[in-house]
Amino acid sequence: MKKLINITKRGLSIFYAFASLFLIELCLSSCSEDELAITKNFPFEIIVMPVQKDIANGETVEIRCRITSSGSYTGTRYSIRYFQSDGKGSLRIFNDPAMKPNDLYPLQEKEFRLYYTSESTVSQSFDIWVADNMGNQQKLSFEFNHQNVGVL
Repeated sequence: MKKLINITKRGLSIFYAFASLFLIELCLSSCSEDELAITKNFPFEIIVMPVQKDIANGETVEIRCRITSSGSYTGTRYSIRYFQSDGKGSLRIFNDPAMKPNDLYPLQEKEFRLYYTSESTVSQSFDIWVADNMGNQQKLSFEFNHQNVGVL
C-alpha cells in the first residue's frame, strides 16, 4: 500500500511538471514577439488654416498648422525644414529667428504658427517638410502672388 501511494505521489508530481511545461509552452507560443511590440509609429497629417494668396514686399503672412495622428507615442519628435523655389522671403516659427533653407529645426508643439515675410517684388513659392523621428513626413507647398501696394 505504501508503495502504491509513493507511485501515485510520484505520478502526480510528474503529471504536474508536464502540465506546467505544457502551459508555459502554450503561453510562449501564443504570445509572439509581434503581438508584444508597442506601437510607436503613427503616420500623421498636417492641417493648415487657409492663408491669403497675395503678398506685398515686406508683408508677413501667418500660417497656422496642426499635426494630427491616429495615435500617440510620447517618444515621437517632429522637425521642420523649408526650401524657397521662387522669389525671396524668410520663414520663422513663432518669434524664433528666420529659418535657413534646408536646415532641420525641432518643433516643440504639435500646433504651431509659421510666419513668412516677403522680400521680393515677384511671385513666391516654397515647400515645407515636417517629419517625425519614425520616418514619416509630410510636404506642404505655398504660393503667393506679388501684390503691388498703392496701385489702383
